[in-house]
Amino acid sequence: MSTARPPAGTFVSRSKPTTISHATSWSDPSQLVPLILLVTLVVGLVGAYRDMFAVCARAWGDAQYSHGWLIPVFTLVMLWIRREHFEPVPTWERWVGVGLLVFSLAIRIWSGMVYMVPLDMLSFLAAVFGVFVLVGGFHVLRWAGWWLTFLIFMFPLPAVLERHVLGRLRTYATIVSMHVLQTLGFSSYREGNLLYIDSTPVQIADECAGLRMATIFGAMAVAIVLLVRRPWWDKLIILISAIPIALFVNIIRVTVTAFLFWAYPDSELIHKLVHDGAGYVMPILALGLLWLELVILEKLTIIDEGEQLASIGVGGPRPPGRTSPIPRPPV
Repeated sequence: MSTARPPAGTFVSRSKPTTISHATSWSDPSQLVPLILLVTLVVGLVGAYRDMFAVCARAWGDAQYSHGWLIPVFTLVMLWIRREHFEPVPTWERWVGVGLLVFSLAIRIWSGMVYMVPLDMLSFLAAVFGVFVLVGGFHVLRWAGWWLTFLIFMFPLPAVLERHVLGRLRTYATIVSMHVLQTLGFSSYREGNLLYIDSTPVQIADECAGLRMATIFGAMAVAIVLLVRRPWWDKLIILISAIPIALFVNIIRVTVTAFLFWAYPDSELIHKLVHDGAGYVMPILALGLLWLELVILEKLTIIDEGEQLASIGVGGPRPPGRTSPIPRPPV
């Protein structure tokens, strides 16, 4: 019995493929073992950083960082949704992961000696990256890298930065709100962070400083950038506009609060509803502005549609047989 031979000059590879097929089941040992190892190492890392997470838990009890506990939950969900199959990992990539993990733990020991909690928190992120590279190599960072970086939003700001930023944001919100009220025809002036409307004093508290809105909306903007399928310049505009939108929304909050406090100076119910309810309304308003920004960017940006744009010589693969991006008229 004869077997058909390939034509002369045809190269036949007899080596096995080096990548895992996407049809491979997660129950396959080549996928299940790395997954179990990854989960085990991450859980062990969380246990090793339990004192750092205790500091974070105390910060999450504050209204300013109440969103912090949602960040790791949301990150885990997105990592599971965006997961890809594990591929064979070169030995040197595993050693890179081991080196990053050892370096992170050394930074943790040193930060504990000098009591630098923010550096200890950053070392946890580096250690998580080291674990992922150790188990899955650099390939795993393609689908997990940005979401691991997103974990930084679960940490509170350093005390020095928070103290200086909080004071400036509160002063800025008070000044702009005073000018807005004056523009609307109200007699208003300020003394420090105390805003007067027709001699009615309104104290601008720390909760109205805008730092909480800036941290929450910053996390939301980054999450949206990671989720939406838009050109990189659209994503950059969204990121840049996150803080201005947060400050704009906060100025609206301070202005409306000051007006209602002036209109109903003796109503404790109004004061409580305005002060507490604004914390829920402001993120919705900020998301609405972000949605409006996405709609505008969608109208202004043309996404490359491959063959359709290639037919007129704009981006994408060219149709077969065409050597010029723009068809020439017949001679």
